[in-house]
Amino acid sequence: MGYKSNHNVVYSCKYYVVWCPKYRRRVLVGGVDERLKDIIHQVAQEHDAEVIEMEVMPDHVHLLIEVDPQYGIHKLVKQLKGRSSRLLRQEFPWLTSRLPSLWTNSYFVSTVGGAPLAVIKQYIENQKSV
Repeated sequence: MGYKSNHNVVYSCKYYVVWCPKYRRRVLVGGVDERLKDIIHQVAQEHDAEVIEMEVMPDHVHLLIEVDPQYGIHKLVKQLKGRSSRLLRQEFPWLTSRLPSLWTNSYFVSTVGGAPLAVIKQYIENQKSV
């Protein structure tokens, strides 16, 4: 299993994140999708996060990403949505006329990777007997 480290933490924190445009409008088309992928990669690189997998659908984004736990997934998603909204609305003016803001305030996030929950629970339960 590949672990990463910063100055004082060794980690493997992978997250599955999904978010949608406002009103779930199908606006991530016509070049917007490719530019969004570029922006996501750029922001992730700036924050030492690794994009493992990404797919941009017309009305939502799927992202599998690894991020330093000291930086946090919340801050990273905020950066991703904030910068992409600003840049995409500048570069594609028709987005401004279709939506008051590009993204909804909400998103879905789930941790992934590592051993299944049952295995970890059993490991912790068996610590005293070892």
